Amino acid sequence: MLTRRHIRVKVLQSIYAYNQSEYKNLENQEKFLLYNMEQLQELYLLMLQLFIALRDQAENYLLKSQKKHLATDLEKNPSRLFIDNKLIALLSSNEDLLNIINRKKLNYWKDDDEYVMVLFNSLKEQSWYQQFLTKKDSSYQEDREFLIKIFKEVIAPNEKLYEYLEDKRLTWLDDFPVVNTLLVKMLAKLSEKNIDAILIPDLYKNKEDQDYALQLIQEVILNDDELTEMIDQKTPNWDKERIADIDMIILKMGIAEFLYFPSIPVRATINEYLEISKEYSTPKSSVFINGILDKLVKNFEADKKLKKIGRGLQ
Repeated sequence: MLTRRHIRVKVLQSIYAYNQSEYKNLENQEKFLLYNMEQLQELYLLMLQLFIALRDQAENYLLKSQKKHLATDLEKNPSRLFIDNKLIALLSSNEDLLNIINRKKLNYWKDDDEYVMVLFNSLKEQSWYQQFLTKKDSSYQEDREFLIKIFKEVIAPNEKLYEYLEDKRLTWLDDFPVVNTLLVKMLAKLSEKNIDAILIPDLYKNKEDQDYALQLIQEVILNDDELTEMIDQKTPNWDKERIADIDMIILKMGIAEFLYFPSIPVRATINEYLEISKEYSTPKSSVFINGILDKLVKNFEADKKLKKIGRGLQ
């Protein structure tokens, strides 16, 4: 579920929080980092649960419509195609999903059902939704395509949902695009036969990724003075106040990977942090960071400080 780039972003956020903290404690920051990474999985589960909540909202709407004193024939005999969506039925009956939601107490859509109503009202306004409900029946494939369309065109772009997630967990703003991609890919493959294998992916690809995250934050924080001195030597004419805090952290993370992570190629490190800087720092940061890291790599090579294995410097 977590890619190496997303792990780097989480470490970046954790180091920034550590630097801003009045009471600095590495152990506590490591716990915060692990918690921060776990939030991505919770958001993924929350989005899965949202499909069920929308289905339930549609059923409540149907029941209320049927009870109206002057209900039309269409309201008396409404379509159940969305309510009986075969993929949502799979989700709502999956014990692993229900158990992890209960264990993590992810009851947000019950407590904040007004946001489900907002999404359902938006869904009802879609012409393709109304068109779908005129069908007499639907296949599994049609239900799959319909659910993916709901997610792409109603759920993912909804500004109210975006604001809600921002209020709940600030870091979810960074996680949302990753979760969106994961969900769409999973739904495109989901079946009754493979649901237990693919519905809830592991948070980490392997234990090495979790170890990598913890080692990276440790190396940057514990070697801060040394890393700062290396940067100072390459920016003698720079007022340190002019270097953005995020840029300094990115530089330190890059240097730490050069020196303390022999299995990560230099070019991979540089490329990753350049992309991160484009998203999280100033417009000119990537050029500045690329120049400093490139100079440092040449010095490390000359001093034989780079001890890369495997793909090495390629």
